[in-house]
Amino acid sequence: MNRTLVKICGNTRPEDARLAAALGADMLGFIFHPKSPRCVAPTLPAGLDPLVDLRGALKVGVFVNQTVEDVCALMDAGKLALAQLHGGQDTAFCRAVGPERVIKVLWPEKAASPEAFQAEIDRFAPFCRLMLVDAGSDGGGHGRVIDSPNLAAARFHTPWLLAGGIGPDNALNMLTRYANVDKGPSGLDLNSGVESAPGIKDANLLRRAFAAIRAAKQYEVLP
Repeated sequence: MNRTLVKICGNTRPEDARLAAALGADMLGFIFHPKSPRCVAPTLPAGLDPLVDLRGALKVGVFVNQTVEDVCALMDAGKLALAQLHGGQDTAFCRAVGPERVIKVLWPEKAASPEAFQAEIDRFAPFCRLMLVDAGSDGGGHGRVIDSPNLAAARFHTPWLLAGGIGPDNALNMLTRYANVDKGPSGLDLNSGVESAPGIKDANLLRRAFAAIRAAKQYEVLP
């Protein structure tokens, strides 16, 4: 039985990150896009000890239009393990950041056909550690779920996370909806679905979301 990865994104408060880690999050996202209401300074993740505060959870920086130099500098300043790349970054950008450090975001709804989306997957697979599939056609934080035949037909070569409007009331449904896509997503990315306001995680929603994910019989989130 595969263990479902859980990423809690858009953290703006250390107490939220600590709670998510205590509940079993594998990754914690910190957004560095100035236009986002969840944008933070690198001092926030840098101040969280991966072992003491985060119980081994990986710190992820979320980037949109920054240069390679800016991404690498922010990763160093924030003591980040992974860079989640939104936007038009190409394979050379991923190589410069380091494929072992890249989560590449893809948008199946943007592709003209299943074949076009598959070509995108195939192109970036050698240049990333994980892929993240999101709703919409660019950016992120759309707050709605994916409904795309392009994703239903996809074949992934790397572990992949499913994002887009996921919370406690639909986490189980989203896992099972795409369970047949390469045996299902490797994990879920949650953000607005576990918030009381942008950037403010709701403790009750977080707990309910983790409980819902554990209820998926074909997945195992926590011991």
